[in-house]
Amino acid sequence: MRQDINRYPADLPATPLVPIQLFGEEPVVWCKLEFLNPSGSTKDRIARYILGNAFRSGRVKPGDAVIEASSGSTSIAMALVCAQLGLKFTAVLPEGVSNERVLMIRAYGGAVHLAPGGAGILGCIAESQVMARERGAFLPRQFSNPENAEAHEFGTAREIVEQIPGDAVNAVVSGVGTGGTLVGLMRGCSAGRQAPRAFLARPVDLGASREQECCSFSCRIPGVMECVSALFRESEHPDVAVIEVPDEEAIETTRELIRLGFPVGPSSGLNYRAAMLAARTFSPAKIVTILPDRMERYFSSELFQPFRCAGKPETAWVPA
Repeated sequence: MRQDINRYPADLPATPLVPIQLFGEEPVVWCKLEFLNPSGSTKDRIARYILGNAFRSGRVKPGDAVIEASSGSTSIAMALVCAQLGLKFTAVLPEGVSNERVLMIRAYGGAVHLAPGGAGILGCIAESQVMARERGAFLPRQFSNPENAEAHEFGTAREIVEQIPGDAVNAVVSGVGTGGTLVGLMRGCSAGRQAPRAFLARPVDLGASREQECCSFSCRIPGVMECVSALFRESEHPDVAVIEVPDEEAIETTRELIRLGFPVGPSSGLNYRAAMLAARTFSPAKIVTILPDRMERYFSSELFQPFRCAGKPETAWVPA
């Protein structure tokens, strides 16, 4: 039975906000466990909010087609919500995306169209627009739709303000893919209070050019590509400090989080590492960041390379 659309998007329970001190001498970072959302990522919030609003307003109805360009997590969330609402979903992904993501989308009944990897996410966006015109499909447009940021402003940020001890957030830290998370946190955590400091976590691939880093899927921290977003541009937010984190540090921090019992992906390591660096120089430090998605969509990536066994499957693996 389809869920009652009138209950969207407020019927999800709040995800936990927990203090994590990954390394004994480092500051505590308050982390929003967004990987506990139903599809395994914070993108459930924007999928439910955007499609829920479109459903209620009559812009989509059961049986209609929905097409979205994504590097993965948004498409998984869209596929789940479309399955619940009786919509036909097609994800436009860049070649090279992990097979786990493709399988998850298909398992929810979605179709997958792979755009040439060299075109990156910009190529996916262009192809999704052409496909939508040809099929008369609804485009969520996650990179430019203001409802993306609203989902986090009225959902994620409000939960954080209710959960944080003392009812005040001193700083928020997030990587930028669509830009919706950081913009929503900045707005929602400021309502009626002193505005928190905002930090943008940027992955740095020391072997890649800046253009390769943010515009293609070659970046080793999937989904963090701020240059394609209309929701957040650094020139429009001069007060937002940028913290650059080398990819290797972000990936190793992710592995440490996993070892501590948090089953997360690389963007969580990026966010946590940047928040930790911000906390070293910013006090008082009720610093909040997001752990955006779960680890299972990265099993075939380099994140899990140290945990693979050489030789036969039954070969014993000994933790380092």
